[in-house]
Amino acid sequence: MQHIGVLTSGGDAPGMNAAIRAVVRAAEYYNVKVTGIRSGYQGMIDGDFQPMTARSVSDIIHHGGTILQTARCEAFRESAGRDIARRNLEAAGIEGVVVIGGDGSYRGAHKLYEEQGIPTIGVPGTIDNDIGGTDYTIGFFTAINTAVEAIDRIRDTAASHDRIFFVEVMGRSSGYIAIISGIAGGAEEILVPESPTDFDKLIGTLRKARDSHKHSMIILVAEGDEAGGATAIAQRVARDSEFTDTRVSVIGHIQRGGAPSAMDRVIASRMGVASVQALLQGEGGMMVGIDHHSIELRPLSDAWETHSRFDPALLDIAKILSI
Repeated sequence: MQHIGVLTSGGDAPGMNAAIRAVVRAAEYYNVKVTGIRSGYQGMIDGDFQPMTARSVSDIIHHGGTILQTARCEAFRESAGRDIARRNLEAAGIEGVVVIGGDGSYRGAHKLYEEQGIPTIGVPGTIDNDIGGTDYTIGFFTAINTAVEAIDRIRDTAASHDRIFFVEVMGRSSGYIAIISGIAGGAEEILVPESPTDFDKLIGTLRKARDSHKHSMIILVAEGDEAGGATAIAQRVARDSEFTDTRVSVIGHIQRGGAPSAMDRVIASRMGVASVQALLQGEGGMMVGIDHHSIELRPLSDAWETHSRFDPALLDIAKILSI
């Protein structure tokens, strides 16, 4: 293989630039030409390609977002759109593609390989850490660091006013950000999609904390919790209990931005190099993952056929430490 492409797709995640850098520099190390595909699969259909060299990815490892930009592409969901994408890749001489993104991006990469015959390797980039086949995804560590910093600041205000805060973090289908940042931030209760919300238990926790003379209470909520986001849950608690004077803080998209942490830079670098090596070894339709600190290749379908390794025991730890 003499020419590969690289794209970022789906939601941005801190560390995507570090992954792009690793792909480009690994390709150049192995004397392979590399082309950046802008705006994800949309750029593949539009033929929005740009040659990349080791120098074109200088000074990006510490930046959030993605220099290749990202977009969702409805046309790529149809076989006609994928036909156009394949023809554009072939016309540009691109023989294989590294796809940096989440579950939806992987499904597109799987189609491109199985249907169009273009070798693809997926690199997991999503702050939610909700992709099967890997212990960690690019962006997760930065997101939890951002969330914990916000929780610490909110705790200062909560303690000053003897107040309850319902804090919402990102995670539509996964509570990984919530559980890790909740433990690190000392939350009194953590509500996640993986566990049903028991309002009687939640109100009981608040009463117990109040009776033990706690000066602040943080209830951490993953946005995808089945009972709703932080606002809906705070309203329900106010309706069903004496806790009517509460505050809600939605941390939101700041979890996606900012300089990636050292861990995310290293993970992205390892995965980016491994993705190029996999293509050069003739692999396709595979994803790069980390399993017990080791780089592993797994089928792209593992991303949606297996579950991320959410550990329910972490909820027990949070409960024990919240007294």
